[in-house]
Amino acid sequence: MERIVKLGAFIASERHFTEQPKVANGASELMEKVFGEAGRHARSAVGVPVLPLGAAVEIDAVIAVKAS
Repeated sequence: MERIVKLGAFIASERHFTEQPKVANGASELMEKVFGEAGRHARSAVGVPVLPLGAAVEIDAVIAVKAS
């Protein structure tokens, strides 16, 4: 892995909940803690009414990999 480019966080939440970015902070902080500077990334946080299998949060990632 070269670096984390972007994380997307989807948070199952009620329509009046507006703190999705605070929920997504946990994933961002983990990537920086594990990968250091290479873990710094752009991020989006989106509230959705429901996620598959009853999940509360879904994270997707775009990761740059080193060519071998």
